[in-house]
Amino acid sequence: MKLYAVIRLRGSVKVRREILDTLKMLRLHRVNHCVLVPKTPDFEGMLRKVKDYVTYGEIKKDTLVKLLKERGRLVGNKRLDEKSLKKITGFDNFDDFADALLKGKIKLKDFENIKPVFRLSPPKGGFKSKKHHYPKGDLGYRGEAINELIERML
Repeated sequence: MKLYAVIRLRGSVKVRREILDTLKMLRLHRVNHCVLVPKTPDFEGMLRKVKDYVTYGEIKKDTLVKLLKERGRLVGNKRLDEKSLKKITGFDNFDDFADALLKGKIKLKDFENIKPVFRLSPPKGGFKSKKHHYPKGDLGYRGEAINELIERML
């Protein structure tokens, strides 16, 4: 099973109520927040609905490991490190944890001490456009190119 990385790019001024509700269900409350969702028809329908406010694509293992190491947080805003990862999840390192996430054996929400949302900074080099869809701009589905954007936002 594949995982989508979903990043919110636009705010919530003059947004229809149903789109705001969908963004809430995806746990995307703020701009530049990132969540991981499974590639299922249910989530793909939700992503199609909010495509004008988010960008998403399939995340690779090495990008996921980097995201967990640099932006993974515990409740209380403490950093997620290998010691706390082993204590909470039982995995020795981030590689094994990311592998299990990508294969669908575990989910981030299974561990209540790990926050399911990653707070990212704006990308180095800026956005192309927050009003146009990929490849002209930054919104919507971008496939493997999401990894390059996440790298710039870490």
